[in-house]
Amino acid sequence: MQYAFTEMLNNAIDHSRGVEATISWWTRSDAWTFVISDDGVGVFPNITRGLGLDDLFAAIQELTKGRTTTAPQQHTGEGIFFTSKAVDLFALSSASLAWTVDNMRDDQAVGISTVVQGTRVVCEIDPNSDRDLRDVFARFTDDEFHFSKSRTVVRLFGIWRVRFVSRSEAKRLLYGLERFKEVEVDFTGVHEVGQGFVDELVRVWPNQHPSTLVRPTGMNEAVEFMLLRGLPRNPHGETLQ
Repeated sequence: MQYAFTEMLNNAIDHSRGVEATISWWTRSDAWTFVISDDGVGVFPNITRGLGLDDLFAAIQELTKGRTTTAPQQHTGEGIFFTSKAVDLFALSSASLAWTVDNMRDDQAVGISTVVQGTRVVCEIDPNSDRDLRDVFARFTDDEFHFSKSRTVVRLFGIWRVRFVSRSEAKRLLYGLERFKEVEVDFTGVHEVGQGFVDELVRVWPNQHPSTLVRPTGMNEAVEFMLLRGLPRNPHGETLQ
């Protein structure tokens, strides 16, 4: 919680362009919680403008990947990503949207928020948690402790649906992930995918970025069938894994 609080308060100081931050803490035997609210421009609009993205949903999607920052000279873009993994419950709200990460359920969601101006971040953890911050970092770093791995949840890129049929949706999902050596693409909750989406994911994009390994997980039988069908094959017709 010390790590999470420091990272989130520094974000408000360095990025919000606001003049005031309000901090609240609650401690109970089963939960420690803090809330940081600022009166700045809002994290999602700031990232949308700073990175030239299409909309606020795209900003949330980029934050789920990690190493997303509008000031790369001053910041690595790791703070929000690792904070969202370090606590039991993480909720980031601005511009009437909320991105919630529930690490107890291993799930994420995008929804509506009452926060219109500025940014509000909520972090909560059970003080008896056995989660180790070193293990959190180890999941996404290599042997040299570089932040080289990412995990993106496909369902978040559909916003209100769980079908992925177009090549452009795959491009949006994979945008910027070449900065990692390994990317886990989690298909949990996705019922079906289309040929164009699959071709971009398993053939076109990997050919363009051979230094990044794309590793699909959480597939149902239909999605796995489509992905295996879309994998490139050698002259003998054997699938290239």
